[in-house]
Amino acid sequence: MTMLQRADVVVIGAGIVGNSVCHHLAEAGWRDIVLLDKGPLPDPGGSTGHASNFIFPVDHSREITALTTDSMRQYEKLGTLITCGGVEVAREPARVEELKRRMASARAWGVPAELIAPRRVAELVPFVDPDILLAGFWTPSVAVVDPLQAGALMREQAIAQGALTVSANTEVTDIRTRAGRIEAVRTDRGEIETPLVVVASGVWSPRIARLAGASIPLTPAVHQMMDVGPIAEFEATGTAIAYPIIRDMDALMYERQSGADLEIGSYAHRPILHEPDDIPSNEAAALSPTQLPFTSDDFDPQLEQALELFGSILDRPDAGVRHAINGLLSITPDGAPVLGPSPEVDGLWSAAAVWIKEGPGVGRMLAEWMTHGDTEFDLHGADIARFYPHQRTREHVRARAEEGFNKTYGIVHPREQWESGRGRRLSPFHARQQALGAVFFETGGWERPHWYESNRDLVEEFAERIPGRPHEWDARWWSPVIDAEHLALRERVAMIDLTAFAQFDVQGPGALDYLQRLTMAQLDRPVGRLCYTPVLTPGGGFRSDLTVVRLAQDRFRVITGGADGARDRFWFESHLPDDRSASLVDVTSAVCTLGLWGPRARDVLAATTGDDVSDAALPFGTARWIDVAGMPVLALRVSYVGDLGWELHAPFEHGQALWDAIAEAGAPHGIVPAGIGVYGTTGRLEKGYRLMGAELDGEYDPVEAGLALPKVKVADFIGKDAYLAAREREPAATLCTLTVDDHTSADGLARYPQGGEPILTGEGERIVDRRGRGSFVTSAGRAPSLGQYLLMAYLPGEYATEGTQLQVEYMAERYPVTVARVGRTPLFDPDDTRMKA
Repeated sequence: MTMLQRADVVVIGAGIVGNSVCHHLAEAGWRDIVLLDKGPLPDPGGSTGHASNFIFPVDHSREITALTTDSMRQYEKLGTLITCGGVEVAREPARVEELKRRMASARAWGVPAELIAPRRVAELVPFVDPDILLAGFWTPSVAVVDPLQAGALMREQAIAQGALTVSANTEVTDIRTRAGRIEAVRTDRGEIETPLVVVASGVWSPRIARLAGASIPLTPAVHQMMDVGPIAEFEATGTAIAYPIIRDMDALMYERQSGADLEIGSYAHRPILHEPDDIPSNEAAALSPTQLPFTSDDFDPQLEQALELFGSILDRPDAGVRHAINGLLSITPDGAPVLGPSPEVDGLWSAAAVWIKEGPGVGRMLAEWMTHGDTEFDLHGADIARFYPHQRTREHVRARAEEGFNKTYGIVHPREQWESGRGRRLSPFHARQQALGAVFFETGGWERPHWYESNRDLVEEFAERIPGRPHEWDARWWSPVIDAEHLALRERVAMIDLTAFAQFDVQGPGALDYLQRLTMAQLDRPVGRLCYTPVLTPGGGFRSDLTVVRLAQDRFRVITGGADGARDRFWFESHLPDDRSASLVDVTSAVCTLGLWGPRARDVLAATTGDDVSDAALPFGTARWIDVAGMPVLALRVSYVGDLGWELHAPFEHGQALWDAIAEAGAPHGIVPAGIGVYGTTGRLEKGYRLMGAELDGEYDPVEAGLALPKVKVADFIGKDAYLAAREREPAATLCTLTVDDHTSADGLARYPQGGEPILTGEGERIVDRRGRGSFVTSAGRAPSLGQYLLMAYLPGEYATEGTQLQVEYMAERYPVTVARVGRTPLFDPDDTRMKA
């Protein structure tokens, strides 16, 4: 066929993801779409062609579950989905607890599921030995799909619409750019001029992105698969699959019928990573480029475990290995997909590290993103822009992939920390913190103290106000020291390292207009004023939330969270004015930040400076440069913990001296260092403050979150029309704060929800708002000053009334909760008198 010379978009990769992107772009009205693949069709040789093709819909991630269930609907519509059901089984007590947690996630996201006994597992799958099992998690909607056929149908529909040209057996040799923008795709069959390229090339995606001068942080990794047969009982069914699929979770394996065979797949073997450039060509591959020779030594232990569970059909002389491969799949540093516009090259989009179960959903979301600049599902956890530069390096990607591979079926705590790639970003306070026994958590590569073992004596001081967490799971990655530090802050004063903030300086004659366009709040305020503001998506959901300080008429400081700094920088940079009337400089690495809060905070700060830090001279919501122990410090009178105090921003090189000066001045006042456990959880929850990625995401609007402002500024801003519409209608849900009334479990232990659990009616029914969103715990944590345990959740109007009695489901048990606050007014110090003193 003749190659087109120009296209509106070129999609590289004809697996399930690339086909889905093309299909949904065509449905959205796009034309002149070109789909390229270096392999033949219908199976070009990528992971789509060898994957096991089953779908378990439940994930602890709302984002991934939404993509999966949407994909299942699409597969079903195409006639390529067979529902067979699936059971995840537990051999160990810890896995039973994990299955209970999965039950809560299933209910939270609206997926029918059931915890079942071993005998019921054996009824569903008669070949399983129930004697080695403790429990099962039964999901009736588990299905197998034909992604090659689905992809072919999607291509055919797009071609029939006159929207798509497909070129198989076409090698991409280069991606031409100019001034950081896509201009053309060069192939061994000619060049295609285009402003947009979607890389949907699976394990080859990093190689393709490099042609444009960009990176896609993933590595190809081996997933071993084996078919054993023939199995007479399977052969007798005459179908591809007649029994539910088994996930042998403690063995990190799965087993499923595949025609006359039993297919066994494993994530238990050693991590076997490859380089995209080393994957063989279609011509050189014995089977396909992503089906590598089987390494039996890696699989032998797993085969023994499969024999334990399926001995009745595997331990037979006529059942042999019929097919075995080291199949390649994509692993990212955090295990999530990498989707969206590249932060490195304009016009380059990533649709990589996507599993079969998410493919069509990703295709639909990416098409929405490219068409409207927004998506129905919030995809911040999969956004390629989430990675900082050091997290896109080969060293970091491979280290995290090696660590994360065996977690594929592992039990991963929601607070669990990575061990690899640590110590990359250290604040100037780090040496002092180590000496104080800081327990570090990572955010955006920064090492942040979560609590300090040096404060262990405070636990005794406040013992009567700090309940323990008797269950190991609830206490994992947590310490009672956090509560003790919180109470010391409330009664005296504490210092908190906030250097992980991402900070950008915006300046120029057009700086105000530029920032007004990106933010919801009014930023045209006097010099020295600071403003908290949401940043909205085009659809009116939350893209970010941050603080903006006006430093001069034409200069502003933007301060955002370390977890979202990379995404926020890309968003702000991609909207800079073409006339260069405003510029943005990332000053994160030049600034350190120390929070100082508590009723004695002013006494401490005043002891280090000759400047007036009274309320009259430096009122709440203002910023001013002051001299602290001979160092220039930008003091922001603001508080995320709800107490009197400041964020003290200083040049990075002065950091250690700043820490020492504040610690010395604070000693007579009982100052303690406090960790992010106070800043991000206990202090925040007592004040009802929202957190990006928890309460705030693209699927909720400012009205629902209680962050609508009294007035709407005249200046236009992204998402304004949607925000105005939200203000005119009754919210589908409202963010509420709930108290847990009784923590006692059936075995008499006090249990503490961690977040993500479903909120149910008093009768135990799932709560769903009129937009189809289920109510779930967005944040959970102790409120030491109140003596309560708090949950935050969005509730529909009929339940969003203070005093309403509801339930939360945690680990397959239900606990009574009460709606304590509807909207933004905090439970602690509701008039904000403490922080404005």
